[in-house]
Amino acid sequence: MQQTANPVLVEFTRGNWVENRHRAAFCVADSSGKIVASAGDVDHPIFPRSAIKSLQALALFESGAVDQFALDDRDLALACASHKGEPIHVEGVERFLDKIGMSADQLECGAHVPSDKAAREAMRAKGETPTALHNNCSGKHTGMLAVAKAMGVDPKGYIEQDHAVQKLVRSCVEKVVGDTMSTDRCGRDGCSIPTWASPLRGFATGFAKLSDPNSDLPALYTQAGQRLFDACAQNAMLVAGTDRIDTDAMEAFKGQLMMKVGADGVFCGALRNSHLGFALKVDDGSVPAAEAIVAGLVASLAEASDAQKKLLAQWSHKTTKNWRGFEVGAAHLSGEFASFL
Repeated sequence: MQQTANPVLVEFTRGNWVENRHRAAFCVADSSGKIVASAGDVDHPIFPRSAIKSLQALALFESGAVDQFALDDRDLALACASHKGEPIHVEGVERFLDKIGMSADQLECGAHVPSDKAAREAMRAKGETPTALHNNCSGKHTGMLAVAKAMGVDPKGYIEQDHAVQKLVRSCVEKVVGDTMSTDRCGRDGCSIPTWASPLRGFATGFAKLSDPNSDLPALYTQAGQRLFDACAQNAMLVAGTDRIDTDAMEAFKGQLMMKVGADGVFCGALRNSHLGFALKVDDGSVPAAEAIVAGLVASLAEASDAQKKLLAQWSHKTTKNWRGFEVGAAHLSGEFASFL
């Protein structure tokens, strides 16, 4: 149980006055579990949400689905994605489903309109109705269908906690983060699969381990980690989409950074060259605040070029405009943030 309040790491300033303050915690760890930097309570269990899709995708390797269906890096990137429903994403998931001999009707993530404005407007103009393919988690769910087929189990109900697919996914995550996922801190994610709360410390260490080919994880996991990180870093547009920090940062760091957002103010990732993993959670769930923190973390931990620093600065101090185009405020790192690095 969290005993003390997490520090204010991000502020939103409107005009010349601070309007909102966002408390958060973060953890940076190496592959041995040593904490390199932290703020707030890193042992308080949090729901990682979609930030750990790459850990969940380990089930594709554990089940043998990667080899059985000859999955390529685009398929793996989509399995780790929270995409915006742009044509490149929808077409990619359709291709992924076709490769495993499954259909969109078997996806149990539900349907919603694309989060990408251009994609929404194009669908509206054509009078099209969104399907499960447009769900931001459709790639992950396609991966889970692949796991079910590779395991030889009925895919129906694969989203349920007691289904063989979710049991394997849970086991894979537990091995990497070093924690037993308890049913007394479990919920249902936005895309309907189980989400398990665990400490930031474990997620940071787990991502560091997957980035390090010499970590103490089983060989299957270290090899899978390298493959998944390469797939995401080299196909960042598939993992996220247009105007997303995940896309911009991974493309800018050219394979040395893997990072992923999770709903309600979560980010997880790793720096490949230093084998440092990181995990963060904003208490009030603010995604702009989480974006500012992850940009600040990467800028401080990586050996960034001037161009990379400039890109990250655009996310660590991001302005907000109103409908008239006036700049009305900005989310930015607090003065307290640097003291924790």
